[in-house]
Amino acid sequence: MGLFDLDGHVAVVTGGNSGIGLGMAGGLAGAGAQVIIWGTSPERNEAAVARLAPHGTVASMTVDVGDEQQVTAAMSQVAERYGRLDSCFANAGFAHPATAVTDTHLADFRAVTRVDLDGAFATLREASRHMIAAGNGGSLVATSSMAVLQGMARNYAYTASKAALVAIVKALAVELARYGIRANALLPGWTESGVTASRFADDTFVKKVMPRMPMRRWGTGEDFAGIAVYLASTASSFHTGDAILIDGGYAAF
Repeated sequence: MGLFDLDGHVAVVTGGNSGIGLGMAGGLAGAGAQVIIWGTSPERNEAAVARLAPHGTVASMTVDVGDEQQVTAAMSQVAERYGRLDSCFANAGFAHPATAVTDTHLADFRAVTRVDLDGAFATLREASRHMIAAGNGGSLVATSSMAVLQGMARNYAYTASKAALVAIVKALAVELARYGIRANALLPGWTESGVTASRFADDTFVKKVMPRMPMRRWGTGEDFAGIAVYLASTASSFHTGDAILIDGGYAAF
């Protein structure tokens, strides 16, 4: 596979037991990486590992990224067990049902940012620490959203978190380049996942949005396998500080 060969590579994928995270984990494992999935459900973690087993070497850990102590301990366990950490995909996230701004309570807002922003930052921070200590460089990737490019009403905590992640990634790219560590964000468009399940079940939403999809389909987790391999591999050795849009052409319509 040349530039895309991940043999000996160790990758952590948070929220890796479903949706985009599962797709990325499958791509990484298929390219030869040892992949460690983080998720909050042991049952879903085990199911994901079983599903990806034919593609490569995959393990899982039960971790709530919204808990800073769990993130710190889990990342240390990865580094100790595997002896290195080459890439980290901060992908875990969720969103509350769409709520008008006047009905959005701060407690609900913080329940989302706890995972989507605080948890992602803690994950990237701890990965950075181990990559710097190892001295082998690495790749940090945060799953943001196409929502940062347009006004997504009624999803204030989610869009705030995803926009902040792009800013964090750009800052990491500047600070960590001296250590050979790259940092990039992904901006998924309308993709099948737990976050979008309620939207896709809404006939009115589907009738409005699908005609704007040039590819005439929703994205799937597997659509993110290739970009994950690229960003983890040496093929992206000069690619950092970017926010990469993968939306099936939706924003181009």
